[in-house]
Amino acid sequence: MTRATFLLPAAARFGAQRPAPDLLRVLGRADIARAGPGRRAQLARQVDLPAGAWPMAALSRQVDAGDGDAADSQWLRADPAWLRPDINGVRLMAHGETLGLTRADCDALLPALKPLFGDAGFRLDAPVPSRWYLRLPRGSRLPAFPDPAEALGTDLSEHDGDDGMLDGGTPEARRWRMLASEAQIILHNHPWNAARAVAGRAPVNALWFWGGGAWPDAGVHVRSRHGHVYTVDPTCQALAAAATDVQPLPPAWPGGAGDALFDLAGLRDLRQLETQWLRPALAALGRGELAALELDDEDGRVLTLARWHRLRIWRRPLAGSAA
Repeated sequence: MTRATFLLPAAARFGAQRPAPDLLRVLGRADIARAGPGRRAQLARQVDLPAGAWPMAALSRQVDAGDGDAADSQWLRADPAWLRPDINGVRLMAHGETLGLTRADCDALLPALKPLFGDAGFRLDAPVPSRWYLRLPRGSRLPAFPDPAEALGTDLSEHDGDDGMLDGGTPEARRWRMLASEAQIILHNHPWNAARAVAGRAPVNALWFWGGGAWPDAGVHVRSRHGHVYTVDPTCQALAAAATDVQPLPPAWPGGAGDALFDLAGLRDLRQLETQWLRPALAALGRGELAALELDDEDGRVLTLARWHRLRIWRRPLAGSAA
């Protein structure tokens, strides 16, 4: 294997866990760069899109239904979500896959929502129970919406507008705020949510809009930096599938040949990361099977470790709460 890239979570995701001292010594010899924090910035470092574009709805729609590249349309994710009020505001508690939705949930809830969006000229559907889409006329103006992965657990007021929209004062934002509010009323009053509550399941009481845009124009291609991408994250999968080979994430370092990216941002057990991924990859680097190992975390720290870096014995151990 020539080069391996590990996408890692933010250090805070590991809680009070601390890295092994010997690993900190080894990683302290790496080249260190600073980049933009957050999951979106992390993924954007790995796949090149047209400048300023983040059409995740169109990319994931292509994976889910095969029509994300429709020339006359653009797409917006309208994922099912659970918002919970608390003393400080309203928080996004769950969305998409984390709600454990089935086709029966979609069959019950979507018919109540379709007239709302149909009157606005948009078509709502759900080719996958956890991923809902609005099909919009190409050229429709949209406000900026935060990605749900970065808003999860946070108060919506932290994302500019009190509804989570980044440019909440524009006419487009006011229109989408109204649609979001009406959708919440419909979902709140729907008997299916009462049945979910009785069954001990989280309600679907909101829609989370995000990822709006059209498929990149003809002649503009998403270019991956990796020959293979291994992930279980649907967003990473959709982003990479437009450009390269995508496979499920294996349970541990697989070895092998070819440049590859391993999306480990979902890991929360630091010992699992160390024993199943970091130590085997570092051993492969030491044997010359890897030319370089890159560790890119959601805090915006990027470490690049080459084989010859083991000679930097004067370097101090890596500082930080996680590798």
